[in-house]
Amino acid sequence: MEKLEKYRHYVKQLITEYSQIGASKDPIEQQLIFDTVNDHYQLMYVGWQNRKRYHGCVLHLDIKNSKIWIQHDGTEIGIANELVNLGVPNEDIVLAFHEPLVRQYTGFAVG
Repeated sequence: MEKLEKYRHYVKQLITEYSQIGASKDPIEQQLIFDTVNDHYQLMYVGWQNRKRYHGCVLHLDIKNSKIWIQHDGTEIGIANELVNLGVPNEDIVLAFHEPLVRQYTGFAVG
């Protein structure tokens, strides 16, 4: 499997798995957004609960220049660790939520 296709598969797989955690009991809708043309992938929470509006991004990943860019990670485990467990090398993962000057100290790609 080509690297890009493999990374698309991994990203979609992980976002789908996260969307299923607590999905059956939660009144908040989980929206999977997979833009495979431009390689943007998101998990959003949308809805109402107890008269309070929920609209927020849980995960946002992009694939750019053969690297997975983690734009936002609202998970406890850390999606970068999950990607590494699937076999994605650290040098192909960019923690984009860190400013560029700090990325060199993360153990992952700088961009």
